[in-house]
Amino acid sequence: MANVAVVGAQWGDEGKGKIVDWLSERAAVVVRFQGGHNAGHTLVIDNETYKLSLLPSGIVRKDRLSIIGNGVVVDPWALLAEIDAIRQRGITVTPDSLRLAHNACLILPLHRELDGWREEAPGGRAIGTTRRGIGPAYEDKVGRRAIRVCDLVDAATLDPKIDNLLVHHNALRRGLGKPEADRAKLLGELREVAPRIAPYSQVIWRDIEEARRAGRRILFEGAQGAMLDVDHGTYPYVTSSNTVAGQAAVGSGVGPDAVSYVLGITKAYTTRVGNGPFPTELQDAVGKRLGERGHEFGVVTGRPRRCGWFDATMVRQAVRVGGISGIALTKLDVLDGLEELRIGVGYRLDGRPLDYFPAESEKQHRLEPVYETLAGWSESTRGARRYKDLPANAIRYIVAIEELIGARVALLSTSPERDDTIFIRDPFAD
Repeated sequence: MANVAVVGAQWGDEGKGKIVDWLSERAAVVVRFQGGHNAGHTLVIDNETYKLSLLPSGIVRKDRLSIIGNGVVVDPWALLAEIDAIRQRGITVTPDSLRLAHNACLILPLHRELDGWREEAPGGRAIGTTRRGIGPAYEDKVGRRAIRVCDLVDAATLDPKIDNLLVHHNALRRGLGKPEADRAKLLGELREVAPRIAPYSQVIWRDIEEARRAGRRILFEGAQGAMLDVDHGTYPYVTSSNTVAGQAAVGSGVGPDAVSYVLGITKAYTTRVGNGPFPTELQDAVGKRLGERGHEFGVVTGRPRRCGWFDATMVRQAVRVGGISGIALTKLDVLDGLEELRIGVGYRLDGRPLDYFPAESEKQHRLEPVYETLAGWSESTRGARRYKDLPANAIRYIVAIEELIGARVALLSTSPERDDTIFIRDPFAD
């Protein structure tokens, strides 16, 4: 049975929530494999809007198993708050419908504090993080001092692990001129939250393997986007995890053969939240129009997103680095009514042509986009559900994107509504 990984192919916020929800109707298991509650996925179902952060998008469907994998860093208090909030909307969440990897690392209050202090530090370089503690939590994971979900249920070993963690964090806090962490308070908070988290804790790699053996379809749900990948993105203006499809295996406890198809989500234009380079950014009336029509505000932070023309060079690189099989093109309707459209087809760096996004931050900021201009369309594409119902110029725009990025469009989203989707190729097809 084919399994699908869904990843962002730009700087995140591409509309993964709707696509994952739409695909979850065809899957039995939905797995989040990286990131934390800095991710935001919006689902619109029967005029009801659900905004999820940690919970996999499959949680809103009955008879689906939702899994938070070991590659996710988990704020237990944020997770419980999200569970409580969605239960109030009539969604049932139990340990039978939601499972949390027992070896996932935790985000603690001291991580949130450190994240904020670093962003505000005089003379520092603000990355534009969500200040949710994601980066510091991943640092502790790699530094082998993190507190994990399984540690919450083993009171005998929690004390020395807290001591080991605080040796590192208190040194950092002193260096920043901040007070040392309150050990007793932290330990008390963890012991209090432990019995509420413990029922969801499972050996999820075994659950996923059992689902595979039973022939159940699995959907691996990524967060952020390829250009925010800690290795392949616009470093240092990136997230703290690997966001490309290869992480689906590592962050879930399965082999790479578990993923049969990689669906890359991309907007029909480009957006970015926070700081960092953005070659095709528009700071004019067109950019403002894209932001207003596309309702471009971060789900988690509420910050306005920067908007610009579609960058085919960047997405082509994401396709190749991430092994993307096909793309889901979202928000085509936002371009309705524009007389002409531009697509970034390359760059110039200090006057010389460049056909890829360089790794060096200094070069990224000096990139000048090279554009191809296409005619726009006056007709509405909003709510279209058949490819043949699209305006001719919209089809030409889609075909141009396919040729420039080297991947075909598998799904086409024409509004936030779940059913306003043109289904061209089934990613779950064998």
